[in-house]
Amino acid sequence: MTYQTFNISLPRDLIANMDAVAKKEYRNRSELIREAVRVYLAETSAWNALFAYGQKQARTLKITSEDEVNARVGAYRKGK
Repeated sequence: MTYQTFNISLPRDLIANMDAVAKKEYRNRSELIREAVRVYLAETSAWNALFAYGQKQARTLKITSEDEVNARVGAYRKGK
């Protein structure tokens, strides 16, 4: 894997918190930031997949509004 160096600006308090975590976990800033970016990208991808699934289901069920979603959820919960 090849690496590229770049500069970012962060608030000092965020850097202090990051350094404290890195020290506690015996890691350096780069390792901590790499993991944070990987986790963020994975979570964003998972949420995007979930939203896409929800949109597909809404089209299949011909749901056109959030109010209709809430009404269906409420009706389902009352039926249990």
